[in-house]
Amino acid sequence: MPRKYKSPERFLQPDPVYSSKLISKFVNCLMIDGKKTTAQKVFYDALEIISKRISDEKPDVVFTRALDNVKPHIEVRSKRVGGATYQVPIEVSRRRQQSLAIRWLLEAVRKKGGRPLSQRLAEQLLAAYKREGEAYTTRENVHRMAEANKAFAHFAW
Repeated sequence: MPRKYKSPERFLQPDPVYSSKLISKFVNCLMIDGKKTTAQKVFYDALEIISKRISDEKPDVVFTRALDNVKPHIEVRSKRVGGATYQVPIEVSRRRQQSLAIRWLLEAVRKKGGRPLSQRLAEQLLAAYKREGEAYTTRENVHRMAEANKAFAHFAW
């Protein structure tokens, strides 16, 4: 087996309702302790709440736009050069963009408390769709950090 094994996308089945692999991936990341049906119920309930609040857009389109709004295009990586450590801005691959966006959304959802998970997820997705909320703020902070360290971009080799 090669050192850097990349799991093939062929194992990921599209979700049963919207036939989307992205939704299936999100549900798998939402899942805790292997309870996939519970995760699917939470996700589809959240999409139901979104469809009630935004009637002119399909809920799966709102979900994809929210995820696209949270995806970072550039991030900083630590690079050690001559005894000093620099924060070097580099571009983010598409797979990493997607995984970071999903991770930040779920982090923001799980950090809040008090209401059912589906309501919190719907609120975070709507906030990300409108380019606001905690996950979008995380993305903006990453972009701001990369912009501040643009002077060290020549170390990215």
